[in-house]
Formats: sequence, C-alpha cells, structure tokens
Amino acid sequence: MAKNKNWSAKVTRESFALDLEEGVFTWKNPKRIAKSLMQSALNSTRRKASPFQSAISMLNFYINRAGKNLKPDQKKVLEKAKEELRKIAT
Repeated sequence: MAKNKNWSAKVTRESFALDLEEGVFTWKNPKRIAKSLMQSALNSTRRKASPFQSAISMLNFYINRAGKNLKPDQKKVLEKAKEELRKIAT
C-alpha cells in the first residue's frame, strides 16, 4: 500500500505528456504558472490533446490531487492560473 501512496506526486513529476518546470505549482505568480504550463504543452510531442487541454488538465490534476493539503492561498493562485491559461489560449 505504501508503494501507491504517492502516485499522484510521481505523475506530476514524471508526466509522460508534459515536461514541467521544477516547482511550477508552488509559484506565486499565476501568469508565470500559466505561461510555463502552456510552453510545456506546446513543446511536448507526446501530448494527446491540444496544448490548452493538456495544460489545463495537468493544472486540474494537481489541484484535485492536492485536495485539502493545498493551502487556500496557493489554491487561489492556481485557480487564477486557469484564468490566465484561458487568456493565453484565445
């Protein structure tokens, strides 16, 4: 059971679809997070969806898996990053 305990952290670190910058989900600047996620998605040759869909999916995955362990202030930053991703994608 302990082996599977941190599977979501492993997915975030070793995502097959996107190569993420170190600590991207801990940054305090939503625009920087959005730009980094979108750049990772655009550079990926392994993603199965559009760059926007891949970036937003990774962000949602992190928010959902962090759950109650995600500090409210950081959750606000990540939710704002979603808005920034939408702006970039249009």
